[in-house]
Amino acid sequence: MEIEQLTEVIEQTDSYKHFGKVVRVVGIMIESLGPAANIGEVCLIYTDTHDDTPILSEVVGFNEQKIILMPYTEVNEIGPGCLVEATGKPLTIKLGRSLIGHVVDALGNELNEGSLPKGLKSYLTENAPPNPMTRPPITEPIQVGIRAIDSLLTVGKGQRIGIFAGSGVGKSTLLGMIARNSEADINVIALIGERGREVREFVEKDLGEEGLKKSIVVVATSDQPALMRIKGAYTATAISEYFRSQGLTVNLMMDSVTRVAMAQREIGLAVGEPPTTKGYTPSVFATLPKLLERTGTNEQSSITAFYTVLVDGDDMNEPIADTVRGILDGHFVLDRKIAEMGQYPAINVLKSVSRVMPQIVTDDHMKYAQEMRNLLGVYEDKSDLIQIGAYKKGTDPEIDKAIAYHPRIQDFLRQGTFEDELLQNSIEKMKQLIDGEEI
Repeated sequence: MEIEQLTEVIEQTDSYKHFGKVVRVVGIMIESLGPAANIGEVCLIYTDTHDDTPILSEVVGFNEQKIILMPYTEVNEIGPGCLVEATGKPLTIKLGRSLIGHVVDALGNELNEGSLPKGLKSYLTENAPPNPMTRPPITEPIQVGIRAIDSLLTVGKGQRIGIFAGSGVGKSTLLGMIARNSEADINVIALIGERGREVREFVEKDLGEEGLKKSIVVVATSDQPALMRIKGAYTATAISEYFRSQGLTVNLMMDSVTRVAMAQREIGLAVGEPPTTKGYTPSVFATLPKLLERTGTNEQSSITAFYTVLVDGDDMNEPIADTVRGILDGHFVLDRKIAEMGQYPAINVLKSVSRVMPQIVTDDHMKYAQEMRNLLGVYEDKSDLIQIGAYKKGTDPEIDKAIAYHPRIQDFLRQGTFEDELLQNSIEKMKQLIDGEEI
C-alpha cells in the first residue's frame, strides 16, 4: 500500500522547474515575463549578488502575458533579466505548540536571535471561513479580566470585537490587560504596522513575562513592505485557526486592522485598481470580510477576536471603521475625553455595545447592567447643567440618583493596568454598587 502511495506522489510530481525573467520594476511592483503561476502563488527571484538566497515574492496580478509580483522584503538587488522561479504553492508557515512564547515575523520566522523549535508542521496562511451552518452559536461568556467589560459589555467565547480609538488613548495597554487577565488557553497577538520601537515595549511592558508564556506574537512593522503587513494579519489568523482546530480556546488580538486595510490599498493602487471610497480600493472592502469572518466559533473550539481600529480625529464614521463595525459582533469605543480625565481603561460604555451579551448572561446580570448604563446615561445627558451648577437638587429624583452614584460608578470603571479581576467578582461588585452596598 505504501509503495502505491509513493508511486502516486512521484507521478504527480513536476520534475521541471518553471522560470521567467524580470522585465520591469515600478515602485513596489515587479513585472516578469513568465513563469506560469496563479494569483497568491509564491515565486523566487534570483539576483546576481553574492548572497545566493532568492527573494520571496507573491503573484498579485497579471498584465497581458506578464505576471505582477510583490516581494515580501525590501529589494535593491533586482535588475532586468533576473530569473523568477514558480514554486507552485501559496505561502505556508511552520506551526506547533512549541511555538507558544515566541515572537515571529509575518512569514513565521523567529524574530529573537535563534531558530524556530523542532517538530513544527506546515500550515497554509489563507483559508476559507467556516461554513456558517456548522458554526455553533455563542452561548457562554469568557473572562476578559476588565471590570468595565465583564460587567457591562460581557464578551462571549467566539465573539469578534472592534476596539475603536484615536492614537494615544490606551489601545496597546488594553490589549496587554486582556492578554494577561483573560481565561483563554492561548493568545495570538498581531502587531501590524506598529513602530519598531513599540514592539519590544509592548512585549516587555504591556504583555510582560506572564502574558508571553501563553502567547504568540506576530510582528510586521510599519517600515516593511505592504505585502508583509497583510501577511502578518493572515499569519496571525492562521495560527489562531490551527490552535482552534486543536480544541484550545484562543484569543486573537490584532493591532490594527486599519493598517491592514492601508496595506491592501497600497497593493490595489500598485496593480491598477481605481481609488473609490476616500482613496480606498475595492479590494480593501472585499478583503476585510474574508479576514474577519475566519475567526469565531467552529465545531472544534472558538477564536475570540479583538481588532483595534484607528479612527482619524476620533471620526467613528470613516470608511474602514464603518465597514469593520458592520462585520463584527460588537465594538468598544475608547474615548479621548475619558482618557484626558485620567480614567483608564478609557472605555465609553454608552457608545460601546456587545451584541451577544443578552444571549450569554443571566436576566439578573442584564438588569443590573442596564440600571448602571441608565445612571451613566442620565448623568451624561445633564452633565452640562450639573457642572455649571444650574441643576437644583430635588428637581428630578432620577438625576439626583445619577449624581449620587456617579463617583462610585467612575471608581468601579477605573482599573489599574496590572489589576486583575475575575468575571464573577466584577458582576458581584456591580450588583453591590447598584444595591447601595459598600464594595
